[in-house]
Amino acid sequence: MTATITPFEFAASLPDQIDHARKASRSLERLPEKDRIENIVVLGMGDSGVAGDVLDAVASPFVPVPITVVKNYEVPAFVGEGSLVFAISLSGETEEVIDAATDAAVQGAKIVVVSSGGRLCELAGSWGATVVRVPKPHDGDSAAIGNLAIPPIAVLEDIGLFPGAGQWIDLAVEQIQNRLVDLRQTDNIAQQLAAQLRDKLIVVHGGGSLGTAAARRWKTQINVTAALPAFWSSHPELSHNELAGWGGDNEWTKRNVEIVAVRHDSEHPQVARRFDVVNEQLTSNVHGVHQVRAEGEGELAQLFDLFLVGDFVALHLAQR
Repeated sequence: MTATITPFEFAASLPDQIDHARKASRSLERLPEKDRIENIVVLGMGDSGVAGDVLDAVASPFVPVPITVVKNYEVPAFVGEGSLVFAISLSGETEEVIDAATDAAVQGAKIVVVSSGGRLCELAGSWGATVVRVPKPHDGDSAAIGNLAIPPIAVLEDIGLFPGAGQWIDLAVEQIQNRLVDLRQTDNIAQQLAAQLRDKLIVVHGGGSLGTAAARRWKTQINVTAALPAFWSSHPELSHNELAGWGGDNEWTKRNVEIVAVRHDSEHPQVARRFDVVNEQLTSNVHGVHQVRAEGEGELAQLFDLFLVGDFVALHLAQR
């Protein structure tokens, strides 16, 4: 009989997920040559879409071709023979991904499928696609980001578009393991923050592409894991619109809204300044403003660090 794994244990399996995904992505066949790739497109919904956000945030500063994340039924018109398309679906049954990947195949793109099986893997054969097999969905599959986000990074390194990515993966695993030591302690950062957020409307703020990916995932994990409403937005855009919504003397927001700012070391200096100015202004207009700062070396380590803290916050919020 297979032992039942708790949601906390599954969230803590992130290093094992990364190791499995990395091994599954090695020595793949039918990958296109580096010089033939004009653009990269990632298709995915939910955590599969977040995998695209991870690739965009981490690889875009280094990869010499544009990366586009599509969370819809259709691919852009520019997708063609020069496109490398990652079609990501944990179950292999996500209809948006299947439709968009079918369009990409018709338009001549080279497709890499990341999935546990399902119809997407069945269609992959007819497309001549490369398939990276990941474990089948688990009850806690909303925390399976390691299985989904690592294959595109590893494939780009193998092709030669993202040299040195393996080192960033190693540093990410090291930071995750360090963070897990803290998260397994009594009264850890996730428990403390969850206690402050409980019974409140949660809004998560990020900054830049890395912070945006983290804020979006915190929001969706709170939605899915804790079954609670939550929202996200990012600097610098939020200071051009959302900030106006917190400017009134609103007693309801003062009693009921909690802001969580997810911070990282790669923020543009002006974004960092906006966080300081906006957070100071919000202090008198919402119930609380909290900051969670990423730790670790490199963008991937810091992004996964924020993901992991957010996963545990959502799990603690679910215990109500």
